[in-house]
This record gives sequence, C-alpha cells and structure tokens, in this order.
Amino acid sequence: MAELMASEPNALDLVLDFIRTLEAGGDGEAIGPFLAAGFVLVEAPHLLAAEGSTRTRSQAMAGLDQSGEVVADQKFEIRRTTCEGGRVVVEADWSARTLMDLRYWDAGETIRARTSSVFEVRDGLIISQDSYDCYFVNS
Repeated sequence: MAELMASEPNALDLVLDFIRTLEAGGDGEAIGPFLAAGFVLVEAPHLLAAEGSTRTRSQAMAGLDQSGEVVADQKFEIRRTTCEGGRVVVEADWSARTLMDLRYWDAGETIRARTSSVFEVRDGLIISQDSYDCYFVNS
C-alpha cells in the first residue's frame, strides 16, 4: 500500500482551486503557482492517448497552453472528493467544446469524459497528479 503524505490541512481547497483555474481557461502561467517544481502528471492510457503519458511540470504547463487550440469552455462537474493527509481524489464529469476535428469528434462538438484524478499535495503545492479518463464517444 502506498505511503500517505503528511497532513495537508488545505489540500482539498488547493486542488479544487486548481481545477477552477483550469475551468476558467487558465493557461500554464495561471496554474504554475499550484504546482511544485518537481510536479509530475501521469495520464493512464485512454481513447486519445493509447499509451498514456508522463509529463514534467514544464511539459504539463506547455501542454495546457497548447490545449487552448484544441478545446474551449472546459467544465468540471465534481461528483465526489476524498482527502486523506496530502492525498486528494477527485471524480468529475469533464466537458469541453472542440475547436478542431479530432479522431472521434468534429470541430464544435462537445467532448465528454468521466475522470478520476489522484493528487498529492506537499507544503501547499501539488507534487503529482495521476489521471484516469474515460471518454464518451458521440453516437
């Protein structure tokens, strides 16, 4: 079993503020203050990235900047959260409007996913995020 992080009394608030910043259209610069220097983002394999990915802080921030060319109007409907020590788990329904044709969606369509993310917080910063995304394909 993974070791729990030490108590982080504001971990949930920090993660929810991070998500709201993303939802508000925040770019890499906007999310920078939430992320530790050694931040790592791990995405499990999913419909748009069959191999999954692992990104550093700078790669995640650059990826967010580039995502503004692909999607707009991101929304996160938080379904539930849990927090223990410095670990925060968020389950959410995510949606966005596509700005270009993607493999399963045309420009202008709404892309939707159920997502679960496990965040680790230390010293008031997010040190890691492991994301598990399940995309819904329009029929």
